[in-house]
Amino acid sequence: MPAPALIIIDMQKGMAEKRAGDRNNPGAEAAIAKTLAAWRGIGAPVVHVRHISRTPGSVFWPGQPGSEFQDGLKPLDTEHVVEKNVPDAFVNTGLERWLHVRGIRTVAIVGVATNNSVEATARSSGNLGFKTLVASDGTFAFAKPDFNGVYRTAEEVHAMALSNLHGEYATVVTTTELLGAV
Repeated sequence: MPAPALIIIDMQKGMAEKRAGDRNNPGAEAAIAKTLAAWRGIGAPVVHVRHISRTPGSVFWPGQPGSEFQDGLKPLDTEHVVEKNVPDAFVNTGLERWLHVRGIRTVAIVGVATNNSVEATARSSGNLGFKTLVASDGTFAFAKPDFNGVYRTAEEVHAMALSNLHGEYATVVTTTELLGAV
């Protein structure tokens, strides 16, 4: 059986810009880099997901520095890159087919934002029948008001997104536990 695919979502330079907002888990990039190194070390499949905005002026607009991968997390030529225009990395990208063709049935998801692209991708992954692991310390979120206008810290947003996923769409683990899965 093939090793799980590591899916790294939206680790682009724009996510590190101050205008992205207050975030939690400042150690996420280091946890992701360690996980990526482990996957590469055993030759397991890696998928890098990049958001390409359709909104002019966005930091993720094509050709903008913010749309580029962060320096420490750039894909190798042998690694698969998926470009998406919506939060879900499965929508209109061919990702599902790419995984099926390789016989991959388990995915490990890290990246940003926990409550947006990570959650959307993990929900689809689980609904499509993949065993889905989401690394709590390999993801992060940004502070925002909830539907009632109550300000929620980045940690609260992060925790709720992980809660939404765990047990129904995915299993939430740590990056240390992910390393035990390969």
